[in-house]
Amino acid sequence: MNLFARRKNNVNIFDRRDFKNRLKKIAGYSPKDLNLFEEAFIHRSATYVRSDGTKVNNERLEYLGDAVLDTVMSDFFFERYPNASEGFLTKIRSRVVSREELNQIAKSMGLNDFLVNKISAGNYVKNLYGDAFEAFIGAIFLDCGYKRTKKILLKKIFPKYIDYDKLINTDSDYKSLVYEWGQKHKKDLVFESDEGYDKDQKHLVFSSVLYLNQQEFGKGAGLSKKEAEQEASRQAWLKINDLVLTD
Repeated sequence: MNLFARRKNNVNIFDRRDFKNRLKKIAGYSPKDLNLFEEAFIHRSATYVRSDGTKVNNERLEYLGDAVLDTVMSDFFFERYPNASEGFLTKIRSRVVSREELNQIAKSMGLNDFLVNKISAGNYVKNLYGDAFEAFIGAIFLDCGYKRTKKILLKKIFPKYIDYDKLINTDSDYKSLVYEWGQKHKKDLVFESDEGYDKDQKHLVFSSVLYLNQQEFGKGAGLSKKEAEQEASRQAWLKINDLVLTD
């Protein structure tokens, strides 16, 4: 049965051939079990019941896709940032899989065009598209396995829609990241801070140098000691992710 023939009103109607072609363009491969992908885009508000009594919507696929996504991104960041602490890896992964990020990715991919729902125009469902994206991943996983799902996500989808470096640099608490890394790797971490007065701007200015094992790893300046230390920590964190320090 073509589930998309059931779509009415403000929802576009797709025949199976069109649906399959669009999925192929998005995922980079031709789906084998199209029913899985149709189910991935049925919101619980549009749940229907099969003749055997089974309820059909995308909640189970969403659950599966959420787990697959966490595993893929954990694997990816573990390999990409070999010097990063557990805390950093957890933070950056949580940003990629956040509902805000997934909602945006889903809309950028055009998955919102596929979604079948019976939500009235006046009602707002916060994670509608992000949930559908996870269900979409769950469908890919069941259709072709983990290895290919990982390749599709990391090679086909995420490079188009995610700037990993930008996500990392949105973290303002570099000082905590460096301290956490230093404690884990038993590094001696010292800040040397100073303050001065800018006669032209007529305000105090602060500077800070961060040393790891007595080696200068970052310099910073700002209108407060905290701001200066954060900038020094940011520079140090960038170095930490590029170099392997030996004990």
